[in-house]
Amino acid sequence: MRFPFSLLGLSTQLPLQAPSTTPQGTMAPTSDFAFKEGPDVFSPRDLVSLGRPGAGVPNDAGDLVLIPYSQYSFDEKKNKKSLVIASLDSNAEPLRIPLEKAGEAFWLNSRTIGHVVEGDKSQELYAITLNFQSVDGAQTNEPASASDPSLITKIPATTASNFRYVASSGYLVFSAYVYEDGNLNSTLKKDKDWEERGTTAFVYDSAFPRHWDTWATPKRPSLFSSKLSLGSDQKWTSGDQYTNLLKGTGHHSPVEPFGGTDDFDVSDTHVIYTTKDPILPEAWHTKQNVYIVDIAGGTPPRELTSGEQAATHGPVFNAQGTKAAWLELDKDGYESDRAKIVIYDLEKDVRYTLTQNWDRSPDGLAFSKQGDYIYLTAGDEAKVKVFVLPIPATPTESTTHPSFSAKYQTPVALTHSRAASGLNTLPGGRILFSQNSLTSPNNVYVIRNLQQLEEEITKSESLVSFKGSIEQVTNLTEQQLTGKNLSVGEEFWFTGAEGKQVQGWALRPKGWKEGETKKWPVAFLIHGGPQGAWEDSWSTRWNPNIFAQQGYFVLMINPTGSTTFGQEFTDAIAEDWGGKPFVDLQAGFKYALQKYPEIDADRAVAAGASWGGYAINWIQGHPEYDFNFKALIAHDGVFDSTYNGYSTDELFFFNHEWGGRPWEPKSKELSQNPSNFVHKWSTPQLLIHGSKDYRLPETESIGVFNALQQLNIPTRLVIFPDENHWVLNHGNSLKWHYEVFRWFDQFVGENSKA
Repeated sequence: MRFPFSLLGLSTQLPLQAPSTTPQGTMAPTSDFAFKEGPDVFSPRDLVSLGRPGAGVPNDAGDLVLIPYSQYSFDEKKNKKSLVIASLDSNAEPLRIPLEKAGEAFWLNSRTIGHVVEGDKSQELYAITLNFQSVDGAQTNEPASASDPSLITKIPATTASNFRYVASSGYLVFSAYVYEDGNLNSTLKKDKDWEERGTTAFVYDSAFPRHWDTWATPKRPSLFSSKLSLGSDQKWTSGDQYTNLLKGTGHHSPVEPFGGTDDFDVSDTHVIYTTKDPILPEAWHTKQNVYIVDIAGGTPPRELTSGEQAATHGPVFNAQGTKAAWLELDKDGYESDRAKIVIYDLEKDVRYTLTQNWDRSPDGLAFSKQGDYIYLTAGDEAKVKVFVLPIPATPTESTTHPSFSAKYQTPVALTHSRAASGLNTLPGGRILFSQNSLTSPNNVYVIRNLQQLEEEITKSESLVSFKGSIEQVTNLTEQQLTGKNLSVGEEFWFTGAEGKQVQGWALRPKGWKEGETKKWPVAFLIHGGPQGAWEDSWSTRWNPNIFAQQGYFVLMINPTGSTTFGQEFTDAIAEDWGGKPFVDLQAGFKYALQKYPEIDADRAVAAGASWGGYAINWIQGHPEYDFNFKALIAHDGVFDSTYNGYSTDELFFFNHEWGGRPWEPKSKELSQNPSNFVHKWSTPQLLIHGSKDYRLPETESIGVFNALQQLNIPTRLVIFPDENHWVLNHGNSLKWHYEVFRWFDQFVGENSKA
């Protein structure tokens, strides 16, 4: 279940509305609670103010990488945006370019960045020229610089985004929201007409009425192309014609709510994109089709998918424009089905599945520059690794089950830890990617000299292994994290439901010493999804090192339903939310208590969000699990699963997970609904919810709160009116952490009566 509130003084945190008297079931606020902080402590305040690098994007020459970067200032109460430009061929100090107006940046050529910002009732595209000195093609260590922005053009929209520029053909491709006529130039006038329509009513005849955190309006996303070129006078010129490549098709791309540049790709002559099937109701189908269209428009898009597929993601071209690849799922209505790589030979008009027999789900693709290998990222046992796979000769006809030798079916892993993203292939047999971990946000990495590995794979009929080295290019947050001594996390495995091996993570608390007995309270964190995983990755929302640095021994289990451990393990939670996963959680908790005698089992607390919030509410009603938690926290969790089947936005999710629509017999027979066990509740619980969460409406947490209040169980409710399924505002994030740790401290802190 997949993503301005003023910051109150931490010494005066109060309920959102203080009652005149404290009801029996309500905990009075603790006025003297404060975070553990200091030069050697990574506190919630440090997390909120830590720099946040995005994934690196290389230029076409492959010698520079652009990294979007943001950092929140408590002094200015402002999130400052900038660009970091780092060299891949020298030790030159990275160049930082402040973006006072924020906005989106992308490469125009190897030394020019396009920067789009909000203007006066339009968006303005600027060119920023970089000066990285070089001698005979090799960069020197002389300081780099950037020119002042130079205005290229004004785009008649306020929603243009996801820019891709094709220098060889001079086309700029981007997405924007437009009305039914598909005309970008008329959008601003229609926006004005909509705002002045004389009513605030939204009226719907089909789903989605609202999606993720937004009520649907008449505008939908589409893809546009326009001419943009650099003249001999080194000045950029832009046409004023914006061609809607999807006009009249019923297609909308990128796919809402999270689609971006990974929903389409561009070649010199064409655009490939994915879109929800225009015939099927979006709210209870996941089927997406892949199309190709001329970059100049004028001809209808052509479908490349078979029509038998479900969701599709991440379409890409090879550099030659002769092949395309994308990720494809089989089961319509199931967003966590196994993703397979599909290759489409555009010259031979043949489509085939490449990873039919590989039990992992890739999530990012990039062809080698020669087009004979495909590089990919994929989750594998709670890490997101980089892999490579050779591309075989195209079969004579389209097939989902081609007959290839093992080397074409089993990707070779190039990394084995952390979480990789933003994979790009570079000239000269190199790849670039970003990588984060439990101890660090994104940094950029390069692997060089991959021709040798590719040659070895080509010549060998047996599986080979990568023996090369990985080069770290940036250390963007190293200074801020110096001396904090974050835990790298320790993996452990145990036997769970049906004899399956289940994985978990342990993070030792600040000040931990081996051999101590019953020293530390334990925080048991339960992930959402439920098809998700606790990975070796960084988080700005549920960061386990924050809990460890506040003095908790942190345990995180990846139970039945978790991703990255094979599709069978992921699928096994469907129609069994309250079954096998809780066998795993109980077994993992007991295993950890035996493995780590430093844990004080009498000071145990638990927290979870989304499905993790369901898990907290389910645990409330099942004291026989014998967790003996002293306090619980549920963030945006499920209280009444049947109600959720009616009220959620993406109806396909419930229909799959509960075996049918909420009124159908199979779904109704499932008894794993937390609201059915309220009479067994007894543990103090904090509820947190965002009012703009349309995946799980806030009434879920309000319902839990009301039940606990009537049962006279210590309870607190925190509502963020401007947040969705996640807490994103920096001030709200600090408030979230304050409420979480204040709640736990009351029941298992040093001064508690646990």
